[in-house]
Amino acid sequence: MSAVALPRVGMAPMRDEHLDEVMRIEQSVYEFPWTRRNFTDAIEVGYRCRIASALPSGEIIGHAVLMQVIDEVHLLNLAVASGHQHRGFGRSLLHTLYAEVKAAGAVSMTLEVRPTNEAARHLYASEGFLEVGRRRDYYPARGGREDALLLTRVLT
Repeated sequence: MSAVALPRVGMAPMRDEHLDEVMRIEQSVYEFPWTRRNFTDAIEVGYRCRIASALPSGEIIGHAVLMQVIDEVHLLNLAVASGHQHRGFGRSLLHTLYAEVKAAGAVSMTLEVRPTNEAARHLYASEGFLEVGRRRDYYPARGGREDALLLTRVLT
């Protein structure tokens, strides 16, 4: 079986001038999106906030927010614009993030995902993330709350 080439993704620090586009993507792909204030707070406290662009066009196609504590990175938010989903951009974005955080000394990445988010769960499982726990009532959901699956991946 031959490997499929991933689309090329450029990564740049997220800045205030990107937030209109970040919010457009966030609100279009999540039923309960982060707020603009969530993103501005993340930028202000120095989290690793990134925008992802399709290369060579430069079109912003996604974003990510990560928090690094010593050698562990917590992926707090990852989104790919709906028109670019299921085309390898999410995987390419993850690979770019792995390289960036490994260069900064990270040895593992942790994240939460909704049990009902089958596409994301499939992507993370295929990338070697393992379920290590569950956070009860973590996410807002229609009619109540939804658990989160806690996933982790060794980056070495």
